[in-house]
Amino acid sequence: MINKNIIAIVFVFFLLSCGKSENISTINNKTNQQNDPPYLRLPIEGEIGTIDPGYIQDMAPIEIVEQLFLGLTDFDPKTYEVTPELATHWTVSPDGTVYRFYLRKDVFWTNGRAVTAHDVVWAIQRNISPEVECLYAYVMYIIKNAEAIHNGTIDDISQLGVYAINDYTVEFHLENPAAYFPSVAGLWIFRPLPVEIIKKYDKKWTDPENIVTNGSYILDTWFEGSLMVLKKNPKYYDAANVNIDEVHYHIIPESYAGLVMYKNNDLDVLGGTYLRLPLTELNEIKIDPDLYDQYRNKPLFCTYFYGFNTKKPPVNNPLVRKAISAAVDRELLIEVITRGDEQPATTFTRPPLFGSCDPSEGVGVGFNPKQARLWLTEAGYPDGKNFPKISIVHNASETHSRVAKSIKSFLKYYLNIEVEVKSLEWNEYVNILDQPNTPHIFRTGWCADYPDANNWLNDVFHPRKSSNFIGWNNQEFAKLMDQAQQNNDPKIRKKLYRRAEQILCDEEAAIIPIYFETAQYLVKKRLKGWYHMAIGGQHIRNWSLEK
Repeated sequence: MINKNIIAIVFVFFLLSCGKSENISTINNKTNQQNDPPYLRLPIEGEIGTIDPGYIQDMAPIEIVEQLFLGLTDFDPKTYEVTPELATHWTVSPDGTVYRFYLRKDVFWTNGRAVTAHDVVWAIQRNISPEVECLYAYVMYIIKNAEAIHNGTIDDISQLGVYAINDYTVEFHLENPAAYFPSVAGLWIFRPLPVEIIKKYDKKWTDPENIVTNGSYILDTWFEGSLMVLKKNPKYYDAANVNIDEVHYHIIPESYAGLVMYKNNDLDVLGGTYLRLPLTELNEIKIDPDLYDQYRNKPLFCTYFYGFNTKKPPVNNPLVRKAISAAVDRELLIEVITRGDEQPATTFTRPPLFGSCDPSEGVGVGFNPKQARLWLTEAGYPDGKNFPKISIVHNASETHSRVAKSIKSFLKYYLNIEVEVKSLEWNEYVNILDQPNTPHIFRTGWCADYPDANNWLNDVFHPRKSSNFIGWNNQEFAKLMDQAQQNNDPKIRKKLYRRAEQILCDEEAAIIPIYFETAQYLVKKRLKGWYHMAIGGQHIRNWSLEK
């Protein structure tokens, strides 16, 4: 019998040997030693880049856009059910292919003009056009003719299935029934844009002196690489209930600097969807008497996983993939390496999103080293004999490095196979993910854009309708995805998604789900009404500062 305690001791030694030489816990905690400013202070990791909703994909700009622009719909922070925002309500045709949204009549742009259905239609037409090269255009493909227009097959934009019935009614015609469409309709790529401002200023329309918005905040100042300041929008339809007048986003390069700033009372929030708490400091934070009451752990609708290049030997063999997946001790990895109270994962879609599998159902390949060795033997590599050296590639990050090295240790210990771990800077990493250059095993992750398994299974792994970095071509899986899209019965859709998870994560083991992510926060006590949104940007409009 393998002694799990020995493995734990090895992991602890590895963790300590790789830790930061400076212990952040020795820095004086000045939380209450200086006056609090009358504005909210939040961190942002790295450059924001652009805040044009047609071009964004990362959490930082999504956070900013949430404050500046209204979506047709939003999500309830407790249930994540779809709720009205710019739209007051909506209707759907009996066949599920036509959605009509009725807009509020008290929403105005910051230049005083009313926000209308024409702004919604123009924004979607603009974002689906090939010239814009919208990174999330594929999400709009559910709209009639959207994919053909984006690919250039149709060049008449009027053929796009979105229409302004009148100034305050917008209608969508879909390619097929899509029960999840109201949740999609709130995404940034569907949000109305100020057409006259964009036509006048082109790429400079988002500069502080030019931008026109309609959300709870307006862009006041933007010092690229250091600071962005938002101020309360007096023309926001619910401005009377926006309690924080000013928000300062500090662009901070890495987590340790953020923790120093938080302890020096220069930030009101640290962690989660902003700048993650330093991995090596989580234990200290949890036992620090000054920080313990400020620590929060919330679910994040993200799955941390590794993909296989299913076309590349020897991992083109499902038995090899299953053996590798079964050799990864997710619980130990979380306990010793990540230490963020994440949930071990054996499936892809993050519970409790619609269509996900409850962990108690036992879908997927769990940690089972005995079975892992049997699978590897069946694949023709008993005790790892003659197994070729393979590579695990991750984008540069302390956390990713530790997880990758842990997996390397698991595979050597349980399967006697050698793995080379490679760390690449982001741009280089992205470039090697395209087939046929995709490495044997590569780190990646997925976070929900909307709370439905279609956004996970179909949008990431459909053999023909996704990026499909794993090079996978399972026709049963593809058929299940197509059936789920065209069916409005939630019971049937759940069964289809469950079967898809079985194929992806169990029978084919095309990926290695590692854990369902959580968001660890430090939140100052003066911030009242704070809550965490696991999808999209945070609802700052509903928070307040203690005076």
